[in-house]
Parts: sequence; C-alpha cells; structure tokens
Amino acid sequence: MRVRKLSARDFRRYRALDITFAPGLTVVRGPNESGKTTVQRALELVLTRRVTSTAAEIEALRPWDAPPTARSVVSIEFEQDDEDGRKTGTVEKTFAGGKGTVRLDYDGQAISDPTLADQVLAELTGIPTEGFFRSTASVHHFELSDLSRDEGALRDRLQASISGADRGTSRARKKLERALHDLTTKGERNPGQLKVADQAVAQAQAALEQGELALAQLEGDRDTLSGARDRRADTETALVERRSMLEKARQAERITAERSAATERYERNRQAVDVAAEIDGLTSSHPSPSPLPVIRSTVERLRTLDTRIRELNAALSGEVAVSFELKPAATWQPLSRLSVALVLIGLVVAGGSFAAAAFGIADFGAAPKQIGAGIAVIGLAFAGVAFWLRRNDTMQGQLRDVEIDRRLRGRSEMEAELRLTEAGLEQHLGTLGLADLAEAEDLLSREEAHVAQIDRLEAQLDGLVGKEPRETLPVLRDAAALEIEQKTSALDALGPIAKEPRARERLEVEVRTSEDALGRARDDEANARARVEANAVDAEQVAGQAERLAMWQEQLGALQRRQRVYAATLAAIDRAEQATMKTATRYLEAHMVRDLATATDGRYRRVRVDDRSLDIEVYAPERGDWVPVTALSQGTLDLVYLIARLGLVRLVTGDRRPPLVFDDPFVTLDNTRAARALELLKALASDFQVIYLTTSDRYDAAADAVVELLGPTAVDRAPAGQPA
Repeated sequence: MRVRKLSARDFRRYRALDITFAPGLTVVRGPNESGKTTVQRALELVLTRRVTSTAAEIEALRPWDAPPTARSVVSIEFEQDDEDGRKTGTVEKTFAGGKGTVRLDYDGQAISDPTLADQVLAELTGIPTEGFFRSTASVHHFELSDLSRDEGALRDRLQASISGADRGTSRARKKLERALHDLTTKGERNPGQLKVADQAVAQAQAALEQGELALAQLEGDRDTLSGARDRRADTETALVERRSMLEKARQAERITAERSAATERYERNRQAVDVAAEIDGLTSSHPSPSPLPVIRSTVERLRTLDTRIRELNAALSGEVAVSFELKPAATWQPLSRLSVALVLIGLVVAGGSFAAAAFGIADFGAAPKQIGAGIAVIGLAFAGVAFWLRRNDTMQGQLRDVEIDRRLRGRSEMEAELRLTEAGLEQHLGTLGLADLAEAEDLLSREEAHVAQIDRLEAQLDGLVGKEPRETLPVLRDAAALEIEQKTSALDALGPIAKEPRARERLEVEVRTSEDALGRARDDEANARARVEANAVDAEQVAGQAERLAMWQEQLGALQRRQRVYAATLAAIDRAEQATMKTATRYLEAHMVRDLATATDGRYRRVRVDDRSLDIEVYAPERGDWVPVTALSQGTLDLVYLIARLGLVRLVTGDRRPPLVFDDPFVTLDNTRAARALELLKALASDFQVIYLTTSDRYDAAADAVVELLGPTAVDRAPAGQPA
C-alpha cells in the first residue's frame, strides 16, 4: 500500500491538514512542534485504530482551540498493487467513541462497518493490529533513545516487534505459572490446592470413623429427649390457653377505651353540626346585602364628607375682606437721578484733568483724577441702592395683586367644593339605600354585631373540629355513632371476661406462673438435647461424611489432572516461542547482512542473532571476533536496530507492503553514514513507501518529495505595563 494523500481535521495542533506523499521516499521536514509526530500518529490511527475506540488519548486528539463538539477526522487516499493491477481507494475515519464512523472505498465497494473496514485494511497492509504497526513499520525516535540507556532495551524492542507488542503469550505464561504455584505449593501458612485437598481427604476419613463409633450411643439419649419434649408440649398448651384469655382481657380494655374515644368524638361532632347550622342561618340573614368592609368604608367616607360640609358652610358664612389701601409713592426715582448726576460729574472731572495733561494745556496732578473717580464711585453706589428700592417696590405690588385675586377666587372654589361634597354624600347614601348618616351608623352597628356573632360561632366550631370541612361533619358524627355500636357489640362478643373486673391482672399472674413452668420444662429438654448432641452422631451425619470423603477424593484427582494439563500447556508455549524466535532470528540474519553492509560501507558484513535472548552481534574486523551491538556507537546501534526492524517488517507482512514511517532514526549518524543510510532508504523505497520525519534539510536532495511543516507562531506576550 502507498498513501497518496493524508488529510486531517481537528487533529492535535491542526484544525485542517493536507499532505501529499510520493510513492517512494517523502521527507516531512519541520522544526519542533511543527506537527511531524502528528503526521505519524494520524497514519497509525487511520490504518489500524478502530473508530469506536473510547481510549482517553482519542479525546485528547482535538486541538486546544477546537469547540467541545469537534471530533478528529483523518482520511487518506491510497493505491495498492494487486494481481489484477494497481487499484486506488480512500478511507476516512471520524473518531467519536461509540459514535465514530468509517468509510472505506476500495475495489468498487463502500464499507462503513468498523470491524470489516479494519479487516480490509489489515489485509491490504499486512499489519493486523496497531501494536504490530507501531512495533514494526512505524519507528519512533524515543525507541532509539532508549537503546543507549538500557542494555536490555534492544532485546525488548525486537521481542515486541516479533510479537507485535502483543503480551497475550506472556500473560498466559504468567497465569499458568501462578496456577501451578497455587496448586503445588507446600507451605504451612499458604498451602496449595493439592495439599489442601489431601488434608481434607485425611480429615474426612477420620470423621467417618468417629461417626460410626458414636452411632451405638444414639438410641438411649433420644428416648430421654422424647420424654422431655412431651412434658414441654403439655406446658406450652396450658400457657397458650392462659395467654389467649389474657389477650381477650387486654382486647376488652382496648375496645372500652376506643368506645370512650368514639363517644367523645360523637359529642364533639354533634355539637359541631349544630353550630354549623346556626352559622349557616346567620350567614343567610345579614342586616345589609353589602359586606361589612364595604359598609364600614362607606360610613367612614360619609363621616368625612359630613365633616367637610360643615367646615365649608362655616367658612362661607362670612364675607371676603379686600383692602385697597394705596402705598406711598416710590422713593427710588430721586435717588436714581442723583446717582446719574454724580457719575457724570466724576467722569467729567477725571476726564478733563486727563485730557488737559494729555494735550499739554495744564497738569493738575493726580488729585483731580482721584476726586473725579471717588465722585463716580459714590454715584454708582447710589445707583445700586436705587435699583434695590425699585425692585422691592415692584415685588410688593405684585404680591398685593396676587393676594386680592386669591381672596376673590377662593370663595367660588369653596362653593363648588361644597356642592361636590354634598353630591358625593347623597350618592353614598343612595348606594346603601339610606336617608341620612344616622341610619348608616345604625346599619353599621347592626352588621358589626351580626358578623361578631358569626365569628364567635366560627371560633367555637374551630375549637370543636379544627379545619374539618363542614360538609363532612354529619358523616363523622354518624361514623362515631356507628363505631360506638360496633365497639359495644365487640365487647358483648368477648363474653364474661370483658365484664370481669381486674381480669387482666389475674391472668397476667397466671401467665407468669405458666411461663416459669415452661422454662423449667425447656431446660429439661435442652439438657436432654445437649446429651444427644454431645454423645451421638446420627446416620445422616455419617453418610454426609462419607459423601464429603468421596467429593474430596474426586476433587483431589481433578486437581492432579489440572496440574498435568497446566504443565503440558506451559511446555507447549515454551516450544512454540522457541520455534517462532528461531524462525525470526534466522530470517533476520539472512536479510540484515546486505542492508548493514550497505549502510556501514562494508565495515560490518556478518550478523548473528541469538535464538533465545535476541542479542545481536556483528563481526568486528579489528578484533577478528564477534562483538555485541550494544558495544558499538549510538549511531551504529540505531542503524542496526532500524535494519532489524526492516527485516521484521518483511517477515510479518509477507507479500504486503505497508508504508514505513520513520521519526528521524539517523539523527545520531554523521553526514557520511547518514548519506549511506539514506541510500538504503532509497533502495527500500523501490519496494516500500517511506515517509521520513526530520528537522534537518540534509535529506532533501535524495527525497522524491519534500513536505515542509511550519512551526507554531503564537507567543505569550507580557501584559501592558509589565516588562517583557
């Protein structure tokens, strides 16, 4: 399979991503955080992950700025070389948990079933699971970094590649070993199942022997127990009779108390019915058809109107006095004329002195100017006083005119108000159908007395029955009367015991005496039963011991068979793993030689892989001997691991060709060896599609296509007013 185009929406840092790949070697280059790992992860998910996966990492695929409803969508366009020629297809996956969807279009078919789509993709790529893809065809940079930190990392990585990161066999082995341990351990504190079963068989055999010996003593102890049981039964019969009579006496007391309570309820409900009837009669015979609040508010209004009428009549009984006395003539005019004259004289004196000095006629000094200015200032002061007197005189005239007008207009307004008030009084009296205020007062007093009588009866009714609805009072009264009759009949049915005084006290004494006798009888029976239980084991118990012995013997045989099956299964797993590892190591040795010689320019031409430990050794020409690859440089170790992974891809996929995705495995190589490694990838690209992720541009010249990713540009700027 060769991927032509990869598209993603709302996937990690990309809201939208479209990348076109070459059929051979494509270099995807970009700085850190530009999304190279995102491209690798998108290819892994679209080729191997089921869309209905609910893993937590699926939810974390959405970009940080994506809305909560956004879902990650990844799609590819691919081509596949088949026996019938080259075919193209597309697959789109929407990762949304249980609501995830997939659409695979290939060879004229449209597949939307997630399981069937993953099966078709596995057949096209030769990679059955995501674990196989990530452990073979998809190489992450952190895998190479681990090789230098742990001596066993190379072996663990190759083991994971062979098994497709599947720990099922390892888990099965551990379960089998744990099961065998649980079966065969011999410790006293934590014995195994075999030892427990063996001990149970011995204990069951001993218990069976003891039971058979005790059967001979059983009959005598049972006879004694039978006699004690008969005596206890007679005592219980007598006690039951006395308790029955005591219960009747207590029932008579209870029924008597209930009849008294019913009698009290009957009296209360009977009185309540009478009071309710009286209330209904008063409610239908009010002195006035209008409610009391309406009458009260109307009378209050009539009282107010009557008071206002008397006040208006008293006010209109006199005449309006208007004074037409004239004020003396205004005194502000002479003072105003004097102020104007003084201002003119002052200006003439000061201006003449200034003009004489200006034209050179005579110089009188500063005195005439000062005298003229003083006269002008005095004139201005008189002018201010005259202005104040004039304004005061004007205001007094206006106030006098307003007072005269108010007095003339006030009488007409009071007469109009008197007419309106009298009309309102007549209207309110007409509303009540009365002639005057006295009749209204009498109606109000009678209505208030009537309502007070109703309220008193309502309070009495509430004290008798509370908030009980009135329509249910006759029913409650009749029910109480019926209950009195029923309780009387029940007392008659109890017989003479209901009429006997202090019957309950007498029967309680007799019951206590019978209980003491029953206690002694039970003690005798318990002692007899204890002797039976202590001295004998019945035949059923002995038969049960025999059955338990047979059960434990059968269980012991089953556990022994299970031990043999577990041991045989564990040995078969070991043989199968050894065969698988041997096949894989021989295949690696045969296919790594050419690639390693090419990448190291002939320095290392021989490779040896251990069947059990997967330790890889190369032949070192300087030493003339084999050396482990962990003793080589980090760059050479990375190269050996990558070549081994390529060999495993061919082993796992057979005739299928999945795309190979490399996360810069040559970062530790020098330029010369990196160039030879790149030649290896170029040769590999003739058979596989290779997608190489890197931050360097040293591979651009050899690539069939270069895709450049841009790094993030957003920065966290300092707030205004703070240093950057």
